[in-house]
Amino acid sequence: MLDTLDPPVSGIHLRVDFAGFAHASTARLHSSAFQLCRDWHLAQDLTQTTLTKLFLGWDRAVDSDNLIAYAQRVLLRVYLDHRRRRSSTEAVPGELREPAYSMSPELRLTMLGALARLPARDRAIVMLRYFADHSVEQVAQELGVPVTVVKSQTRRSLIKLRQMLVNDRPVLFT
Repeated sequence: MLDTLDPPVSGIHLRVDFAGFAHASTARLHSSAFQLCRDWHLAQDLTQTTLTKLFLGWDRAVDSDNLIAYAQRVLLRVYLDHRRRRSSTEAVPGELREPAYSMSPELRLTMLGALARLPARDRAIVMLRYFADHSVEQVAQELGVPVTVVKSQTRRSLIKLRQMLVNDRPVLFT
């Protein structure tokens, strides 16, 4: 009778594997979420939702070739779903808290400010291409758009960023 109450050994390993993955990747997912939405608290919610979805589909996720890329894709979909809801247009009053980073705070704030001025899809494309290091094909697949759209939007977004950052070159390249 005790044997029927004990969970199978493989289930224990899956939970341990997920806990290890969640512990190792939460900071990276949270940083990506913050860069997408620019709201520290919303980034926490998006990260938590992403981890919940990963846990619920862990048997599928663990079979992927690149688990962190799979998690980033889930995060992006969670973010885009949030943007589609009406509640995503609410403004958050107060200051944003951001953790200390090893690089120059001025550089980080300058880049985040410029990224925030891009439209949501353009920001997602730049984030996936240059911060998450995805290929053009991966970005196209994740966003459900043709490769040519990703290429042209990336080019246009980089031109916009260069124009926005023209006065900040000394901060960026010192």
